[in-house]
Amino acid sequence: MENDRDQSAEHFLRLIQASRRGKFKIYIGMSAGVGKTYRMLQEAHALLRGGIDVKIGYVETHNRAETQALIAGLPMIPRRKVFYKGRELEEMDLQTILNGHPELVIVDELAHTNIPGSKNEKRWQDVLDILDAGINVVSAVNIQHIESLYDEVHDITGIEVAERVPDRVLQAADEVVNIDLPADELITRLKEGKIYEPAKVETALRNFFQAEKILQLRELALKEVVTAVERKVETTLPVNTQFRHERLMASISTNHVVARRVIRKTARLAAYYQARWCVLYVQTPAEDPNRIKLDVQRHLINNLKLATELGAEVIRVKNTSIFNALVEECEKRKITTVCIGKPRFNLFQVILRTHAFNRLLTMLSESDIDLVILS
Repeated sequence: MENDRDQSAEHFLRLIQASRRGKFKIYIGMSAGVGKTYRMLQEAHALLRGGIDVKIGYVETHNRAETQALIAGLPMIPRRKVFYKGRELEEMDLQTILNGHPELVIVDELAHTNIPGSKNEKRWQDVLDILDAGINVVSAVNIQHIESLYDEVHDITGIEVAERVPDRVLQAADEVVNIDLPADELITRLKEGKIYEPAKVETALRNFFQAEKILQLRELALKEVVTAVERKVETTLPVNTQFRHERLMASISTNHVVARRVIRKTARLAAYYQARWCVLYVQTPAEDPNRIKLDVQRHLINNLKLATELGAEVIRVKNTSIFNALVEECEKRKITTVCIGKPRFNLFQVILRTHAFNRLLTMLSESDIDLVILS
């Protein structure tokens, strides 16, 4: 009984602390130049007109004329001047922000590394301090600075991003907004000198600002925002709510004809429900690469590639039981619907496999997961 009271008190304390904490909004984008800072400043002007005490904590305009024009008329907190290695540098003045306690502060470049000797090593740590003080924050970050995406970004761009933000910082945000821009428009902005100075444009076009790279980074940014929205829904809706976010899983085998059909039809269902989806292949001992033909392996690889091209997450696991593996992955990934191909058994196989299929139906029904058999 004592333990229950302690847990109840701790829960109530967390609620109080959460109510005192500032609200946190993050603008996220696929690259520099999409307009994150511009949008933050537009919002600051709108809030200021609405009577909110808004201050600019730190904004980096990168000498972009459109962005610099929006600075005018916004109250700014003077930057802290620091001498480092014989140079005078400027940093956001965290202590002045905390002392002044504005209602809302604009803080750009969330992934920035502070000058040695600062209270915190990273600007995102400064932002957490500001939020803990009950001050609302609007900030911005590029998708390549998210810690968990380091490997994917490196594969896409070949660039090792040194300044990174832990995923928990994004997860702490009350709102994550994607600033999207088609690849051709972004490249046009670059060529017009609206992102970097002219001397850097050609180098940027040869490296980071290539259409195929931008498209892949754009997809990462969109997925990150979708994940943030799903997380918000799951954490804010009452536990007993009837709402559930659809997540589909296509379960395939090495029967390449059936697998291809299941993948394509599941992709269409996912598009209809605007749902995330994945493709599961369970490798049983009977389907060890050493025991199946090379053409079967080739068809499997091609089908998994097709699934990726259609937007699925591909999951490959080893298990002696396909059914057990399927249920385990469903529970782990909160799957709502499983899609399989229509069984093509002869009578003898039906007799042998009916028990296993019934077990699958029982496990899925107990987990409140729908089963769709695709012809």
